Order: sequence, then C-alpha cells, then structure tokens
Amino acid sequence: MRKKSGILRLFSAEAYKGSRDYIRTQKVYEVIRTLLYFGISLSLFVAGYITTGNRLNLLTVVAILGCLPASKSAVNMIMFLRCKGLDRQTADRIVSWEGELTCLYDMVFTSYSKTFEVGHLAVRGNTVCGYSEKKGFPEKDFQTHLEPIFKADSHRNVTVKIFTDLDKYRERLSQLQALEPEQGITDGIVQTLKSVVL
Repeated sequence: MRKKSGILRLFSAEAYKGSRDYIRTQKVYEVIRTLLYFGISLSLFVAGYITTGNRLNLLTVVAILGCLPASKSAVNMIMFLRCKGLDRQTADRIVSWEGELTCLYDMVFTSYSKTFEVGHLAVRGNTVCGYSEKKGFPEKDFQTHLEPIFKADSHRNVTVKIFTDLDKYRERLSQLQALEPEQGITDGIVQTLKSVVL
C-alpha cells in the first residue's frame, strides 16, 4: 500500500493526535486554514468597499467578526509552527521496538509556564514512558503537570518516565512489553493524554 502525500493525509483518518507525522501535517493544515479564514474576511471587506464605495457597510462588520476565528486559527498555527515533531529516522528506529505496545507520536503538552514536547510515548497499563529529543527535558515538571490530569480522570498510581537517551529508551520498551497489557487501563490513559495535547 502506497503512503499518502502530506496534503492527502490532511484530509484522511491518518492525521490524528498521536499518529506519526501529526505535527508536520497539522502545520500545513493550520497554515492553510488560517490563510483561508483571513482571505474570506479580506474578500468580504473588499466586496463591501467595491459595492458601496466606502468602508462603512454591513460586509465590513461581517469581515471584522470573521477575524475572530481567523485570529484563533493564527494562534494555533503559531503553536504548531514552534513544534518540531519526532525526527523521521528516529521514528523509523522506534517503530521496530514497539512490538504490541500502545504508542503515541508527536505529543505536545502545554502548561502555563512550559511546553513539553515528547516525540514518542508508550503506554502499558498504568506505566507511561516516552522519548524526547530535547536534552535536559524537565521531567519532574512534566510529571507534576500530568499528576492532577490523571487524578481528574480517576487514574491512580500512574508512573511517568521520559528518556532522552535512545538506547535506554529501547531497553525500557522491551521491559514494558513483559508487563501485563491491562488494555482497559491503557486505553483510558491514552485517551486522557490525547485530550490534553495540542
């Protein structure tokens, strides 16, 4: 089966939170959407100006109101443009280590003070481990950020460990595969994680 190009993936079921290349496809989507929204507002303004000869008309009001969703889209676009996503070569290596683990890619968590980019996450029962390409990843702050989120969704005793060394991460993935699947718990934690990322 041939892989779809970036543009085609935008409109397919493959470009969803936690999927490979999510950040890359979302960047393209957000840019197109933002340009489209601002384009619609601008065209309404121009149409109103051309038909009435001045800017004091109803279409100007509609164009100004159209700037609200366009501005919201621009904020999302800026957030996604700041993110890198997991390097493709690294992702190719990690895929071969996943086995039957439930895994997520390109997860970007935001708090009031920090943004946590985790390139890959593996979940098995109430154990979450991940890999970040950012050296000096603030793991303690990340754990502190996730604790109340897990508690709010009634997930207890969830352990979170983020690696920045790929070889150590590979070892941890092989250890995770030996644990009991506990699919119900795994699915619940995955849904919670997806609900709080960009």
